[in-house]
Amino acid sequence: MSLAKSFKLSARRQSENGFTLIELLVVIVIIGLLGTIVAINVFGALGTSHVAKAKADIATLESALEQYRLDNLTYPSTSDGLNALISPPPGLAQPERYRMGGYIKKLPNDPWGQPYQYATPGKKGAFDIYSLGADKQTGGQGENADIYSSDL
Repeated sequence: MSLAKSFKLSARRQSENGFTLIELLVVIVIIGLLGTIVAINVFGALGTSHVAKAKADIATLESALEQYRLDNLTYPSTSDGLNALISPPPGLAQPERYRMGGYIKKLPNDPWGQPYQYATPGKKGAFDIYSLGADKQTGGQGENADIYSSDL
């Protein structure tokens, strides 16, 4: 076997042995940078998605309340609350007008796990449906801000 042929075989075997440590480190750094960029974008959008879900839930509850009012000629009282959308409240003036099966299947919780609040009369309209936000307290800013039906 000639020296040149032996050298080519040796070079080929070395190139087939795998990656060097430096190549692996470069790939790990690149994957880490890409992971960081994706994480920043995903976690940044998480707060806005919670607010958007709360607004969508409130809009659905508003629609159900309007259907309730059309059938029963009034909104549920604050004491009856949003539960009146699932089953007829006690003392309903004309229970035969209540829609069989209710107006929604179940009451959703806000994205932070708390029930939506209901008050009638509302601050700006006939009623308010609201969530206290991530901090579960009145007031706040950003994701902690209260979300009211009258603000939609």
